[in-house]
Amino acid sequence: MDNSSIDSRVKPLAIIRVTDAGWEERDDVLVKEWPLTIYVNGQEIVTLLTSPEHIEDLAVGFLSAEGFIQDPGQITDLRGDYSKGQVFVESTLSSIAEKTFMKRYITTGCGKGTTFYDVTDARMSRNLEENKLKVSPSQILRLMRDMQGMSQLYQQTGGVHSAALCDGEKVVIYREDIGRHNATDKIMGKCFREGISLKDKLLLTSGRISSEILLKVAKMGIAIIVSRSAPTDLAVRLGQELGMTIVGFVRGQRMNLYSHPWRVAG
Repeated sequence: MDNSSIDSRVKPLAIIRVTDAGWEERDDVLVKEWPLTIYVNGQEIVTLLTSPEHIEDLAVGFLSAEGFIQDPGQITDLRGDYSKGQVFVESTLSSIAEKTFMKRYITTGCGKGTTFYDVTDARMSRNLEENKLKVSPSQILRLMRDMQGMSQLYQQTGGVHSAALCDGEKVVIYREDIGRHNATDKIMGKCFREGISLKDKLLLTSGRISSEILLKVAKMGIAIIVSRSAPTDLAVRLGQELGMTIVGFVRGQRMNLYSHPWRVAG
């Protein structure tokens, strides 16, 4: 089941809008903030705050991004329960739950307050300088406009982030979520489950590029990350070290290149 219609992700509310012309009552819609608990082999791993769609992909993407699973064959069963906000993963691995108590700390993540990334993740991530994908500034600008045009839930509520996996010419997978991490994990989970190659792809995001987002994308094998917003200084340092191209503030007809600009050619 994939309860992914827009109506399932919003809640109507009567509000009062205040303008120079005065006060008026009107109907509005709010994006739903929905707790999702992930279980592996019957043990609770984490509860994420998310938008209620693509929860199986989110669970797999999260577990993969955090390094708990490395191969789709390690998942023997996967079941999402939208009525209770739960995903149940059966795995051949037996030590996932114990790992979550070793490296937890608070991060800047929105949509989920914790992550299990360790400072050694930068060294563990593959060096991406061998990834030779190149895109032109005009391609980046067009893809960003395409992603924004897909943002129906954002246009309705203004309360979600967007992420898009692109092949340089078009958007291949698009996801929205209250958390930018979750939107990326939903893409990662779908690719992980379906064996979609990521070596010739770039990732677009509407949110800032923080260090944990950059590491998440690096682990996916993606060498180019693009955002309408800004990167952090640590994200740029890690991007330089890992061989990633970071493009920020893609708005109108301009953009900033922060690391490995050789992939933005022409």
